[in-house]
Amino acid sequence: MATRALWRTGKKLALVSTALCAGGAGATIAKSDDPATALKLFTAVPVRLVRDSITAASIVFDYEYSLWGLDEGSVEKSKVKHEVHLRSARKLEELCFRNGGIYIKLGQHVGQMDYLVPQEYVETLRASMLNRCPVSSYDQVCQVIKKELGESPDKIFSEFDPTPIASASLAQVHVARTIDGQKVAVKVQHTHMTDTAAADHATVDMIVNTIHRFFPSFDYRWLVDEMRESVPKELDFLVEAQNSEKCLDNFRKQSPHIADYVYAPKVYWNLSTSKLLTMEFMDGAHVNDVKAIQRLGIQPKEVAKLVSQAFAEMMFKHGFVHCDPHAANLLVRPLPSTKRSILGKRKPQLIILDHGLYKELDFHTRANYAALWKALIFADATAIKENCVKLGAGEDLYALFAGILTMRPWNKVVDPSVDHLVIKSNDGDRSELQMYASQYFPQISELLRRLPRVILLMLKTNDCLRAVNSSLLQASSLQTFLIIGKVSSEAVIEAKSLQNKSLLCWLNVFLDEILLEVRLFGMQIALWLLQLRKSLAWR
Repeated sequence: MATRALWRTGKKLALVSTALCAGGAGATIAKSDDPATALKLFTAVPVRLVRDSITAASIVFDYEYSLWGLDEGSVEKSKVKHEVHLRSARKLEELCFRNGGIYIKLGQHVGQMDYLVPQEYVETLRASMLNRCPVSSYDQVCQVIKKELGESPDKIFSEFDPTPIASASLAQVHVARTIDGQKVAVKVQHTHMTDTAAADHATVDMIVNTIHRFFPSFDYRWLVDEMRESVPKELDFLVEAQNSEKCLDNFRKQSPHIADYVYAPKVYWNLSTSKLLTMEFMDGAHVNDVKAIQRLGIQPKEVAKLVSQAFAEMMFKHGFVHCDPHAANLLVRPLPSTKRSILGKRKPQLIILDHGLYKELDFHTRANYAALWKALIFADATAIKENCVKLGAGEDLYALFAGILTMRPWNKVVDPSVDHLVIKSNDGDRSELQMYASQYFPQISELLRRLPRVILLMLKTNDCLRAVNSSLLQASSLQTFLIIGKVSSEAVIEAKSLQNKSLLCWLNVFLDEILLEVRLFGMQIALWLLQLRKSLAWR
């Protein structure tokens, strides 16, 4: 009975929403200065909304019908739930690809939320959302280039490969050569993005708000707000170009010790516009392609350390953070001008691509976030709670926030063991957290609603980096946590010195630096002993 009611509600939602959108779109066409674009919206909105509603109703029906009458905790229910999760994840995947554009961005985001959605969704969406993005035709690419630069590709470039080497949710990349022979990568925005972005926002907004009305605990309106703010910036490639230059400038000025190890492609400003970005072509291995990295003479563990160092510097020192560091946006190559060591090894250089999504952390947020990570690394329960509260988690949800950041249950977060945050490949804690996610879904939703949006983007960044680290090492690494502990602690010390420049504060800072070095040295010794023990056990 309940299932039939849900199914009828889904169908009714689709019909009512379509009627509302059709009426709104009709009014838009009547008033629009660009009737052709308005007509595209008129046809796009109802189709997307019907598709969204039917998919949502189908998923709800599948869960209700398939799990009806099964005993909680039984083997049969666990098996059936796994099958429903898989079917539903595939339906969501199909919906994202059929709608395209912003929906693929949403799918990518959901695919990183290990702490919230079942593993079947994470694995399904993570495997496809980065590799099966839509491709614009060569004619469409030519239209964009001619509109932006005034001439067709064959007039602008000496060579232009019509087949893209990569395609993402918002754009695709072609290899070309400039008139003077420089090899470049030309990023061309998908033509449909401008036309459908407004429609996508309208449909996603309506669906999320409607679901929240029926199920108050499902409150993801913050995600719609975030997309409304970030997507227009991502669609302006001149903003992306400026971000890439600012990123490198921050490393040169604030992190000179690793500036040579981090790189972003040079921008050809005379061949770039808001919808077209021409950059230096980069050769390198994707950060998750372990075999390709090894063929370059680079050790994956060195890459993992460099990725952790680079993004820790961004988050805790620069306050200007690349918030989309998934594997497709990170390349690795040997550090230029260096030779192989005696053992044939080379140092890595990290090449960061796609600089469209950045977030700035103000001084206090950055200092509190750094202090929180310092507390997490050193298992300081009091400081963890204090900084979680400062960041908005509240007195009641600070333990949940710490668990989401580390993917560890609270008893592990505050465990004094040196490797308390390390997730082993065969660890059962991930399953435990997935169980918590299903049991405490309302609390997680409430936490995500409370946290500042910039911290939500840090969570996304954290999820991406965890996935990269896992692909490089097949598990998390104590060494990367040592790096995070060092950089976050240095940022906390720096923040103290900036806030108070008295002699007493200077002395406290000096003592803090000594204490930090002692603690990190102790952790390093513990790491060596752990590695020695593993080596002896293996022998």
